[in-house]
Amino acid sequence: MAKDIGFFKKVHQVAAKIPYGRVTSYGALAKYLGSPKSARMVGWAMNASHNNPDVSAHRVVNRSGLLSGKHHFGGTNLMQQLLESEGVVVEENQIQNFEKYFWDPQKEL
Repeated sequence: MAKDIGFFKKVHQVAAKIPYGRVTSYGALAKYLGSPKSARMVGWAMNASHNNPDVSAHRVVNRSGLLSGKHHFGGTNLMQQLLESEGVVVEENQIQNFEKYFWDPQKEL
């Protein structure tokens, strides 16, 4: 489990760098960290980040822009509301023009 905590911390460090109004995917974070098959573990790390104000977990979505982690935001539309407050267009739990908002840590960091 200690290895998982280290991975979670690395995920949180990268996720904290996602710019306002941009989103990335679980897989993109996993790939950046050298673990391309660990997208699910990145999701667990995002779920474990809710008490860390430096990590904007709402900016991490699935590979097609779906708000797949929204149920971890208290059963509300909070994830969508947070994204929309940053100018990201969301319809029916799906980010519209996903490529416009997508932030790839491989290219940006």
